[in-house]
Amino acid sequence: MNFTKPRVLFLLMISIGFCTTASAKPDKVDGMNVPFGRIPQEIVNNHYPRSYFPGTEKLGAEEMRITALGTGMPNQSPSNVAACFLVELGNGEAFLFDLGTGSTDRLAPLEGDFSRLNKVFVSHLHTDHVGDLSALWVGGWIQGRYEPLHVYGPSGSAPELGTKHHVDHIREAWAWDVTSRAGTLPNAGGELVAHEFDFSKTQVVYSENGVEITSFPAIHIRDGSVSYRLNWKGLSFVFGGDSVPNKWFEKEAKGADVVVHESFFTPEQWMEIAGFPYKEAYWVTSKIHTPPEAFGKLMSMVEPRMAVAYHYWNHRDVEFDIYERIRSTYDGPLTLADDLTVINLTKDNIEVREVVINHDSWPQGTSREWDTAPRGEPATSLMSKWLEDGKLEGVVPPPKQPME
Repeated sequence: MNFTKPRVLFLLMISIGFCTTASAKPDKVDGMNVPFGRIPQEIVNNHYPRSYFPGTEKLGAEEMRITALGTGMPNQSPSNVAACFLVELGNGEAFLFDLGTGSTDRLAPLEGDFSRLNKVFVSHLHTDHVGDLSALWVGGWIQGRYEPLHVYGPSGSAPELGTKHHVDHIREAWAWDVTSRAGTLPNAGGELVAHEFDFSKTQVVYSENGVEITSFPAIHIRDGSVSYRLNWKGLSFVFGGDSVPNKWFEKEAKGADVVVHESFFTPEQWMEIAGFPYKEAYWVTSKIHTPPEAFGKLMSMVEPRMAVAYHYWNHRDVEFDIYERIRSTYDGPLTLADDLTVINLTKDNIEVREVVINHDSWPQGTSREWDTAPRGEPATSLMSKWLEDGKLEGVVPPPKQPME
């Protein structure tokens, strides 16, 4: 069949979902921004669909949703990006625990409101736990955050090994990028704020709107690693970061609802996967990380409503062995998390599912609040005159609306 060019273009527009009347602005549902054209539904009597489709479900007023965005390693595989867990609460707040390399790739297809994604709690300063801070800082700013990005994290054994130093130098490293966006984006959204606390103390590091987050020491290679416990409306979430089993975790995670802790490879698995000699493989898996049998023993001490294991490659030839080894020391509720495992938590129910994402999805879109947030002068004087004079005139179409 022969098509004229306009007919071909029309069919192409349909095939990619193009609509000239659509708006990028989100809709408002119960005061929350949601993707344009998508209205979340209330879950009744714990009747959850088998899979979670982002933006289709309302969180209950006393419900928590935990999404594993990254469950893997510094040397990533296509199925596992680095560590990150997103916690969303029924009061509209959201918290990110770690933000490892690649995790923002998993965050984007959730089509969430980036203005809410402004708080990151860092367990330690390895790339597989903080490698995407700059990506969320700038990308989230472009996509709807109009307030600063706040990073909460531990001190180190010296100032240059702490969270503040790390964040300050991210700000320095990306000065070319951030200063060039002045005026186009809201001023406050370009701010990156570090909240450093003493890693050696068990203490409340965040307390607002009924949410309390406590930090406590972890044991991982050197001074400056922590774990966290979030309490809200009688629900609790514990995030272990990286650590060997320790007395602080046993105490602070005891009886929590959902407890996330690494369950690393065995020495033999690491030898086979990474080619390490046994001595080095044992050091990595069992001296600075927690192998499966130890994870199981720790969960038997903690007794959570749901234990969540992560921080290994979810390949079937590895995962079955990890599962069996955990089960040799722990017989309680267990989830082996992969990227995009989602857990809905209430006082009377825990639902474990997988997120189904659209790989061609667009982000939610910027809000009216983002539009009207204060801006400075546009970045118009950052280029040398000789470079500016190299523009080809008359090539770019003129504006169709007033620019003042």
